[in-house]
Amino acid sequence: MKHFLVSTILLLSLAPYGCKVSGSKAKKDDVFVAAYYFPNYHTGDERHSKNPDKGPEWSEWELVKEAKPRFENHEQPKVPMWGYLDEKDPKVMELKINTAVEHGIDCFIFDWYMYEDGPFLNKCIDEGFLQAENTNKIKFALMWANHDWKNIHPHQRGTPVQLLYPGIVSPDRFDAICDHVIEKYFKQQNYWKIDNKPYFSIYDIKRFVSGFDNVNEAKKALIKFDSKAKKAGFDGIHLNIVAWGSPILPGEEAPMNLTEIVNTFGFTSATSYVWIHHVPINVPKDIDFLHVFNSYLKYWDQKTTEYTIPYIPNVTMGWDSSPRTVQSYDWNGTWGYPYTGIIVNNTPENFKAALAKTKEKILENPNTPNIVTINCWNEWTEGSYLEPDTKYGLKYLEAIQSVFGN
Repeated sequence: MKHFLVSTILLLSLAPYGCKVSGSKAKKDDVFVAAYYFPNYHTGDERHSKNPDKGPEWSEWELVKEAKPRFENHEQPKVPMWGYLDEKDPKVMELKINTAVEHGIDCFIFDWYMYEDGPFLNKCIDEGFLQAENTNKIKFALMWANHDWKNIHPHQRGTPVQLLYPGIVSPDRFDAICDHVIEKYFKQQNYWKIDNKPYFSIYDIKRFVSGFDNVNEAKKALIKFDSKAKKAGFDGIHLNIVAWGSPILPGEEAPMNLTEIVNTFGFTSATSYVWIHHVPINVPKDIDFLHVFNSYLKYWDQKTTEYTIPYIPNVTMGWDSSPRTVQSYDWNGTWGYPYTGIIVNNTPENFKAALAKTKEKILENPNTPNIVTINCWNEWTEGSYLEPDTKYGLKYLEAIQSVFGN
C-alpha cells in the first residue's frame, strides 16, 4: 500500500498519540465499564419486515428459542430470566438501564448499523433506549458495525452465504453519516465523552477504507469528521478502532498491516470486541474459558507494546454461536462461522476472576486507560451475555459489581 502514509500535518489534526485516556469516574483506581449492546432483539425492523424469511414479528429471540444441544453436555438452549422482551419498548430499556447501573456498568456501546441505503436495527436505540425515562442514568456510545450483513440467521452448513447489506459506504454517504451522528447522538446529554470528545468506534477498518479511492482519502474523511465535531461545540472526536486480527464473520478480512494502521491512522484509542478476534477457536467442539483468557492476556501485553495509542482491554463472557446455525445438522465447529468452537467453563466465578485480573493489569500500567469493554450485554446467539438467564440469574452482573462497582 504505497499510499498508506499520510502527512504529519494530517495526522496531527487528530488527538495526540500516547495520551492518557480515562473514563468518566473520579477516583484514580476506578475503572469505567462499557458493555457492548447488540440491538437485534426487537420486532418491526423495516429490513426484517421485508425479508420473506423473517417478517415484522421476527427478532433474534427466535433463534434463541430454537437452539438445541448439539453434543453431550452442550448447554443449550439459553433461557432469559426476564423472558423474550422487546428492546424497542422504553419500559424494557428502563429495566435494562437500572439493572446495568446497579451492577457497576457505566455505558452501553451500541453496535450501530448504518449502510449506504440507510439504517438497520435502529429502533432499539432510537425508540427504546433514548425514550426511556431513565436514559440519562447511563452513558452510551456507538460502535459503527460497518461489516457486511449476511443471511446467517440461521445458516445451513454447506450452502452459499447470501450478502444482504454491504458494509462499504461511499465518501458522500460517510459525510452524511458524520452529520447524522453528531446531531442525533453526540448532542445527547448522556453520550459518552472523554475530555469533551464523543467516543465513536469503527468495527471494520478495512471495509471503511474500501469505500474511498485510497487510504489517504479515508484518513481525510476522518479528519473532516473531527472538524465537524469541533464546529458542533466538542473538542473533536475520541476516535476508536476495534483492532482485530482473526476474522470471525463470513467474508471478513483483517488488514495485513493492522499495527501500522492503528499507529498512523489518527485514532485516539484501540480496543477489542471479543477475545476470539485474537484467539482462534477452530476446534470441533469446545475450548476452556481460562485458556482463551490467558491467550488473550498475551495479546494484550503484546499490543500494549506495539501500539502507540492507548489500548482499552476487553473481557468476554463466553462464546457459542451455535444458535445461528440450522439445528438439525450434526455439530462440528470447524466449518467457519457460525460453526465455530464453543467456549465452556465460563462460570460466573471464572468470569469474575477474569474481571479481577483485568482490573489489576489496568491499574498497574499507567499507560493503560482506566476503561474496560465487556462482550456483551446481550449477544444471546453468540453465547456472550450479561442479561440474567434461568441458570445463573444475575451472577454475571454481580461479578461486575463485585469487581468494579463503587
